[in-house]
Amino acid sequence: MPLARSLSVTSLSGLEEWDEEFDLEDAILFEIAWEVANKVGGIYTVIQTKARLTSEEWGENYFLVGPYVESNVRTQVELIEPTNPALKRTIDKMNSSGCKVYFGRWLIEGSPYVVLIDIAFTAWSLDSWKSELWELCSIGVPWFDREANDAVLFGFLTAWLLGEVTQCEQPAHVVAHFHEWLAGLGLVLCRQRQLPVATIFTTHATLLGRYLCAGNVDFYNKLAEFNVDKEAGDRQIYHRYCLERAAAHCAHVFTTVSQITAIEAEHLLKRKPDIVTPNGLNVKKFSAMHEFQNLHAQSKSRIQEFVRGHFYGHLDFNLDKCLFLFIAGRYEFSNKGADIFLEALARLNYLLRVNHSDVTVIAFFIMPARTNNFNVETLKGQAVRKQLWDTAQTVKERFGKKLYESLLVGQLPDVSKMLDKEDFTIMKRAIFATQRQCQPPICTHNMLEDSSDPILNCVRRIGLFNSSADRVKIIFHPEFLSSTSPLLPMDYEEFVRGCHLGVFPSYYEPWGYTPAECTVMGIPSISTNLSGFGCFMEEHIADPTAYGIYILDRRCRGVDESCNQLTSFLFQFCKQSRRQRIIQRNRTERLSDLLDWRYLGRVMLQTPRPSLSLLFSFLIRGGTIYYRNLCFFFYTAGFRYPRPASVPPSPALSRHSSPHHSEAEDNEDDERYDEDLEAEKDKVNIRQPYTLPMKNKSIAIIGANGNGVEVTSEKN
Repeated sequence: MPLARSLSVTSLSGLEEWDEEFDLEDAILFEIAWEVANKVGGIYTVIQTKARLTSEEWGENYFLVGPYVESNVRTQVELIEPTNPALKRTIDKMNSSGCKVYFGRWLIEGSPYVVLIDIAFTAWSLDSWKSELWELCSIGVPWFDREANDAVLFGFLTAWLLGEVTQCEQPAHVVAHFHEWLAGLGLVLCRQRQLPVATIFTTHATLLGRYLCAGNVDFYNKLAEFNVDKEAGDRQIYHRYCLERAAAHCAHVFTTVSQITAIEAEHLLKRKPDIVTPNGLNVKKFSAMHEFQNLHAQSKSRIQEFVRGHFYGHLDFNLDKCLFLFIAGRYEFSNKGADIFLEALARLNYLLRVNHSDVTVIAFFIMPARTNNFNVETLKGQAVRKQLWDTAQTVKERFGKKLYESLLVGQLPDVSKMLDKEDFTIMKRAIFATQRQCQPPICTHNMLEDSSDPILNCVRRIGLFNSSADRVKIIFHPEFLSSTSPLLPMDYEEFVRGCHLGVFPSYYEPWGYTPAECTVMGIPSISTNLSGFGCFMEEHIADPTAYGIYILDRRCRGVDESCNQLTSFLFQFCKQSRRQRIIQRNRTERLSDLLDWRYLGRVMLQTPRPSLSLLFSFLIRGGTIYYRNLCFFFYTAGFRYPRPASVPPSPALSRHSSPHHSEAEDNEDDERYDEDLEAEKDKVNIRQPYTLPMKNKSIAIIGANGNGVEVTSEKN
């Protein structure tokens, strides 16, 4: 490839010398991604959740750039006239030259401006642009790869947009942040055309890494041994890999989302990331701790209603002693750890049965797959449940009317006459309707590839068919959750709040938004030391398990050992009392600040001091300055949250300390749990991240001993 990589900090070719007095009002930030107002995967969540904070920092000078998808625009975007004069001239010029570029506000928190490019309208230029790509970079894109063709169109149009913006009479300092390979070509073209744009490239997961892990290879132990060109060619993604690698090498600043992905990128993309930038979330804090516990109870009751219908005729377990576990995400059977989760469930079922446990575990698999409709038996179950409810309401009204009339005449009711033959007939018919000749279904939908589906085949192998003898039940919901669903009318957030434990034993997970979402909602979760989230929590918390963050070892253990460890985690969780689970949820929710965009430590550098100061200088002047209110963690040594001072949630060690008594504990010691006191004890050990003011203010840095060191930052 003719483009040589420049030093990411000290040599910014194509950039003007910026003034020492840098004013944010003279800069424009473009954040470019395929998932702007277009939900495909986790990057959508990244951009959506940090849009509010970025808009607050950059104001009118922050613009998201993405593809125009009409179905999404109709429901998510308000189209308006461009507010920036330079951008208005640019969009008008591009539209007059045969493009279709739209401007509007994305209707999410923060209402950021969006520039949406209709790539289909310029598809006539695809062949010429692919030829230019070959001449410039020697990257050939095959005609049959539609996704790569879209990346070519999007990249050239993005570079065109940025080029026009920088050619104005009084051009502003332009910063362009590109996410993933689908947007990476625009960065490569900006460097090749020497546009005065400071570029940042973030990879959330390497393409080749995802493909290699899906092929059941010993990925992490052989990371340094892969012939990357051959491996990419064998999987017919060499052109995609070249686009991703070119973007990583051409970027002034190359970032990734976790330390483990940084190692992966260094070996597969052949460049060590300059910065590791963990992903965050918008955290909603409650004025009182019991509020999120109430939300958990409300959502749990809705899940229980679904379970009553799904298991009609076989509802021989106590729902009050039922635990809801779930795994959710992209349907990658091995990468997401669904294989090890199913095996652990089979072993957990054996342990619960031999120990005569009265706890029932229902495990939900929320992974979208190819289906053609809802399962008839599943729909019938919800209809039967509704019919039983209606019958109970009818009998209750008739009973209440007779009771009322009896009391009106001053007589105590004759209980034997309160229910007549018609009432008994109605109830008997309802009971007969609940009879079932088959087991409750595993899958809620009709699968198009039932015989070859990995989850269903694994269920057949381990023999968990939702029988009455099993203490572990499985429900496979191969569709994203929606509040409009006739089957399980709950959105994802509400469903997560109603569950007791999220299980994500991923083998390949560059960050892991699902366990992070569990944490901010106060739901304990199981992650692995091969996921970005698991490594992040393991690094920052001295005893993650005490806070409801279980870290499964998949790096140093074999599959069978990891499965045994996961089974142990699940079994210990099942042995917890209701009080202990409440304490654990409280403690998990207190970690939410660690994952908040506003407080999350964004820069985790392992570079020497001279490189650190140079990079920091660049970031202040036009790199990721839009994270300027976020805390910076400089890792000379690590800072870790210590073990909590309050009562641990271990079944063996915990004292009785719940805000409410469970039925099984009514006759036990009446020692009360002071929720506020316990929270204060934990807050002593959970340090709130510091903020980072940028102009004439101080920077708070967490030292190795956990003490804040104040460094003054002044304009030169």
